[in-house]
Amino acid sequence: MRMIQSMNNEWFYAPQFSEEYINQDRVDLNIFQPIRLPHTNIELPYNYFHDEDFQFISCYKRELEIPKEYEGKRIYLDFEGVMTYAKVYLNGQFVGEHKGGYTPFSIDLTEKAMYGQKNIITVIVDSTERPDIPPFGGFIDYLTFGGIYREVSLRVVEQVFIHDVFIKTYDVLSNKKRIEIDLMLTKNGHQEEPLIATCTLKQGDEVIQEVSKTIENNQVTISMTDLENIALWDIKNPCLYHMEVQLASQDQEIDRVVERFGFREAIFKADGFYLNGENIKLIGLNRHQAYPYVGYAMPKRAQQKDADILKNELGLNIVRTSHYPQSKHFLERCDEIGLLVFEEIPGWQHIGGKEWQDQAVKDVEKMIIRDRNHPSIIIWGVRINESGDHHELYTRTNELARKLDPTRQTGGVRYFEKSEFLEDVYTMNDFIHDGGLRKELARKTKNFSTYDATEDTQDDMIALRDQKQVTGLDYAVPYMVTEYNGHMYPTKKFDQEERVMEHVLRHVRVQDASFADDEISGAIGWCAFDYNTHADFGSGDKICYHGVMDMYRLPKFASYVYRSQKDPTEEIVLEPVTYWSRGDRSMGGVVPLVILTNCDYIEFYYGGASKGKYYPDKESFTGLPHPPVIIDELSGHWGSRWDDVSFVGYHNEKEVIRRTLSRSPVPVELEVIADDDLLFAKEKDVTRVVVKALDQHGNLMPFLTNPMVVKVEGAGELIGPNHLALIGGSIAFWVQTTGDKGNIQIQVASERFATQEITIKVE
Repeated sequence: MRMIQSMNNEWFYAPQFSEEYINQDRVDLNIFQPIRLPHTNIELPYNYFHDEDFQFISCYKRELEIPKEYEGKRIYLDFEGVMTYAKVYLNGQFVGEHKGGYTPFSIDLTEKAMYGQKNIITVIVDSTERPDIPPFGGFIDYLTFGGIYREVSLRVVEQVFIHDVFIKTYDVLSNKKRIEIDLMLTKNGHQEEPLIATCTLKQGDEVIQEVSKTIENNQVTISMTDLENIALWDIKNPCLYHMEVQLASQDQEIDRVVERFGFREAIFKADGFYLNGENIKLIGLNRHQAYPYVGYAMPKRAQQKDADILKNELGLNIVRTSHYPQSKHFLERCDEIGLLVFEEIPGWQHIGGKEWQDQAVKDVEKMIIRDRNHPSIIIWGVRINESGDHHELYTRTNELARKLDPTRQTGGVRYFEKSEFLEDVYTMNDFIHDGGLRKELARKTKNFSTYDATEDTQDDMIALRDQKQVTGLDYAVPYMVTEYNGHMYPTKKFDQEERVMEHVLRHVRVQDASFADDEISGAIGWCAFDYNTHADFGSGDKICYHGVMDMYRLPKFASYVYRSQKDPTEEIVLEPVTYWSRGDRSMGGVVPLVILTNCDYIEFYYGGASKGKYYPDKESFTGLPHPPVIIDELSGHWGSRWDDVSFVGYHNEKEVIRRTLSRSPVPVELEVIADDDLLFAKEKDVTRVVVKALDQHGNLMPFLTNPMVVKVEGAGELIGPNHLALIGGSIAFWVQTTGDKGNIQIQVASERFATQEITIKVE
């Protein structure tokens, strides 16, 4: 029978490597320090570090007792992700290697294992940017970090076992649905007795159908038909089912695996994207999997939280895993909450030589085989992001993707027009929108003296190109925008007000253009979160400030462009894009005043007096479900009294939300809230703690930069430094478990506020 054992604890790490480490029959504690996985090879500062600091060769070791009763079985060590190249030794003997930091791999320990005694696993991890491994060889606009940054497990199976299960659903819009289960086996040695595979479809404990079939060789396809009363998986009701697959010989069970999946039909057509026959406009953001201090090395809970932020906080319906396959925990959470996924292979603009290209093709294979049972994934990205055309390579990747998964379409992200179209969906990074701020301000303020038409260009107010212009074809094809904005207008959370407003409007304009064009399936913005990058890109502090949230997953104003598109029955949103001060814009004032909301209208109070009702600007933004409200008049000249303001939102003629901004905000409260109040000790677990400086009306104080001291005691420890400063009025940090049960006591002290304390329980 199959046995899976977590191997994330009791590892030892050395931030260097020497050949003598391989043959050591014990862990030298003078060299190696105890760690738990996931693990980064070096903790880095938040910003201003050298982008080669993590690029070195390190070594991991672990003792492993393999019981005598496992002899005669197959023993595998399964790695979810090691950046970038791994060589694995068992008891000083080489047992396997793997190229690529974003795909899983398995190492067979069977022949070299010592049963009934202690074994020593040694993993050499090369985290340099090797030119033979995608995405490296050119220049890339993100950091890849290093270490055994995903989980590891030990898998014990019989000599014959289930290698892969692929579940394909058909006729999902019919009353009677159908499934085909492709089952692949691995056989070691000669198997004389017939093998029987039994597939059991379940929802919870309910058995829906069970089918058995004899396996003649190493693979078989098992069909289930006439499936009735099956709920579909969609973004509002992500209904999941389980397929239990049993392998038996002579009525004795040999192996058993369980795969989770959903019934859904996802198709890109020339007139948009259809989920279960319904045309849905896709609205999303790109996600990098990086975090402050630890790079990629965050465990399950943090990966799940990112999916929750994207779907539940921002209100997105799709995410692109830029630019590589991401954690299985992130994808599983997308399945659970109904967040669609565009997953793609590793790479950024550069295409290397033959060995490099062969590795890219292997990445397609590994990505699809790992993830093709996820109902959330609706398209495979089989082209290196923003690379030039390469007929031979992309013919190979598309053919392989369609062979491995005939149920999904392929896409290939480019950023130039008239690219060779080998995929099923033309996916385009469209950075045509260049702002048009001068024209927009002139129109809103009626002050055309600030706008010189002779400096204007035709493209200033084009938010997205017509797809036929991009493809060069005279007919429409399935088409999706996969990036926009980003490097065109990087914006910090605390930037000057005109800049944060323009950042907002650029996202508004592009999404408005996407919603208004039926030939665009949707638009995925660049990007969700700020991220560390190479010196060739981004700000001088090694951060790309392209996100609608910062690296701590804290919102910038632009995040409310997406959040405000939620249905008002789900959440009422009202966010004025202003610091509400007279001196934060050039020439003073706050006009035009942009309010991101999904209310039917708002009433605007200045100095306690109503200045009228204001409605979403549907004239300027004809496509967006919930356009912003724009107030372009506000009395009061420079030098007169500045007053408090209130915004009251109405839905169905009822007041549903009220926001008040002070003319003279003062710090009142240091709010400290953890995402979770319960963690688990068995393996590394984390939670984020968010700290906000709030004024007398509960609003963030964006220019408060007070230092703080964070103290963590008990069953947890702080990730990163214990001296922090507010950035844009807020900051966050993560605490992780140590393996002990009990409580984590967290204290945040600052001179301007009373010391705050919270407790997190660890079980």
